[in-house]
Amino acid sequence: MLATITSKGQITLPAAIRNMLRLHAGDKLDFFVRDNGHIECVPIKESPTALKGMVPKPSKVATLAEMDNAIAQGAAE
Repeated sequence: MLATITSKGQITLPAAIRNMLRLHAGDKLDFFVRDNGHIECVPIKESPTALKGMVPKPSKVATLAEMDNAIAQGAAE
């Protein structure tokens, strides 16, 4: 499938790709350039704020000193 870049740097994704990825107007795409020069395009369906609340809050909050001790113990092992 081909797409042409306009003078403004825009492209229209072919309908087959939009349908396969279930993309609609306003959806966002994230692009990654791989080491081999290939470009990967990943649809972003939800904002990062939608992730809020997925992980429950810890029952006990660790102090900075406790975190430093845990890091030191882990490094010693």
